[in-house]
Amino acid sequence: MAAFFVDPDISKARTLDTSFYTSQEYFNSSREKLFANSWQFIGHTDLAGGEGDVYPFVMLENYLDEPLVLTRDRADKLHLLSNVCTHRGNLVAEKACKASSLRCRYHGRMFQLDGRFHSMPEFREVLDFPTPGDDLRELPLFQWGNWLFSCLRQEREAGLYLQEMMERVSWMPLGDFVYRPELSREFTLKAHWALYCENYLEGFHIPFVHAGLNAVIDFNNYTTELFRFSNLQLGIARGEEDCFDLPASSPDAGKKVAAYYFFVFPNMMFNFYPWGLSVNIVQPVGLQETKVSFLTYVWKPEKFNQGAGSGLDLVEMEDEEVVENVQRGIRSRFYQYGRYSVTRETGTHHFHRIIAELMG
Repeated sequence: MAAFFVDPDISKARTLDTSFYTSQEYFNSSREKLFANSWQFIGHTDLAGGEGDVYPFVMLENYLDEPLVLTRDRADKLHLLSNVCTHRGNLVAEKACKASSLRCRYHGRMFQLDGRFHSMPEFREVLDFPTPGDDLRELPLFQWGNWLFSCLRQEREAGLYLQEMMERVSWMPLGDFVYRPELSREFTLKAHWALYCENYLEGFHIPFVHAGLNAVIDFNNYTTELFRFSNLQLGIARGEEDCFDLPASSPDAGKKVAAYYFFVFPNMMFNFYPWGLSVNIVQPVGLQETKVSFLTYVWKPEKFNQGAGSGLDLVEMEDEEVVENVQRGIRSRFYQYGRYSVTRETGTHHFHRIIAELMG
């Protein structure tokens, strides 16, 4: 399909056709083709930090909309399970709690904390019961530091998405990063989810949109590195302050790194600053509506809100204004596609290439 061809040669390539952003059909098919088979950020291990902890949640509510439950069994092992009873489809766990087992309150079917079927009232006469299909479905769970990831349909290993990021910041003491809910935010904008990601994926707009960020980032030394399902934008500081104290083992040793901006396809952003980490999760809500969660993990409180990692709410407002204007523009009768800056938009081209590969 023409809408999903992006030339691998960026100097020749055209962007995705505007139909990708305006078609309800493409929005719906992206759910399975782009999101269900990609790894998603679940949260931190403290969500089920102790034996018997049960934590129900919905993966990408209003889009993937998959009810799941995170549990920790008596052997101190974490499990990520379907939160849908295998009898009649009721939700098994309705709120976070401590429990020795999972019990559906509709008809009393019970499961162990690892998802295995335990018992069911009034089922003595049922033939060939139970079977493995009566267990709660267990999903893959990948842990990096205290952070958890999963996918609904595992077609690729987590390393294809996360390995380069994990290796690049392996020197950081990730166990010291503390989640700060009071510093975290949620934003809703009236635009297609991919437009928000595209804006993040290029630093081209920084001098034009973000005066404050441009004052601390050396735009001329701003670079993008591409990987299979992720990329890195390396922000170099203009001055000597508010930079990482990099060890000699870091491949960036000797550079004045102010920020590591990692994008993980299709919708995760990991922004490492000298003070800690801002995880941004882009959540499609509708064809022209997106929710973005900013999850704040503080490593060095004394450096918080300094340098490239300062004024993030203002940067977000500036980005939202531009992205919402683009949403209005791509509906025009007179716009169908654009071209790429060979030097400044490699991240966006890379993003479009993956979409074209998986959607086409």
